[in-house]
Amino acid sequence: ENCVGCGHCIAACPFDAIMAHFDEKGELLDAKVAEYAQAVLAGRPHFHISLAMDITPLCDCWLSSDAAVVPDIGMFASFDPVALDLACVEALQKQPVIANSMLGEALARGGQDGAGERVDYIQAIHPHSNWRVTVDHAVKLGIGSDQYELIEVD
Repeated sequence: ENCVGCGHCIAACPFDAIMAHFDEKGELLDAKVAEYAQAVLAGRPHFHISLAMDITPLCDCWLSSDAAVVPDIGMFASFDPVALDLACVEALQKQPVIANSMLGEALARGGQDGAGERVDYIQAIHPHSNWRVTVDHAVKLGIGSDQYELIEVD
């Protein structure tokens, strides 16, 4: 009865013991993230910067997490928050995994998918969450685009 749908409890539980009562797969929560972002951005000028460094298994808004799962990637910036997030995720997927991290351990148990393709790193750590739902819903809401050109600067 005190639930406001923020998902803090789901993300904090390291045992996947808490499920959203409104959707066991968490897809509704994943879509709500895009809706919350839309509410914050609506009618306001915005520019986004992501520092893809010290990437840990839990959200960086938490007071604690585990060790980094991949080496530092760098800084990303864009007027388009959806393209920015997607560029960060795609860059993450290209990184070598730190073996003794939570991601390294998850991949050691599962390795690769049935086609020999690389497993989605975020999905490996959070099997009940689907980051792609958030991106797709944000595109549908008109927050940004899933198409981008990555310009690397030294």
